[in-house]
Amino acid sequence: MINLNGSKSRIAGLAKELTIRWDNTCTHWRDPRATDFGRRYMQELSPRVNQAVAAVEKLDEIFQRIKKECE
Repeated sequence: MINLNGSKSRIAGLAKELTIRWDNTCTHWRDPRATDFGRRYMQELSPRVNQAVAAVEKLDEIFQRIKKECE
């Protein structure tokens, strides 16, 4: 059986780790390129991770339903 809970947790955990590392980097990297990077990529991270997690949850629901129907 396919269980996507591990994948969902891994996506969320890696995004959290990346955010922590970015916050740490921002204490040293403070030029306009850092600001641009933060705006272009890091601000988009959380909403996109939330979308990915929601998609994985939906896929998991579909797989569970398929499994039940095939039993």
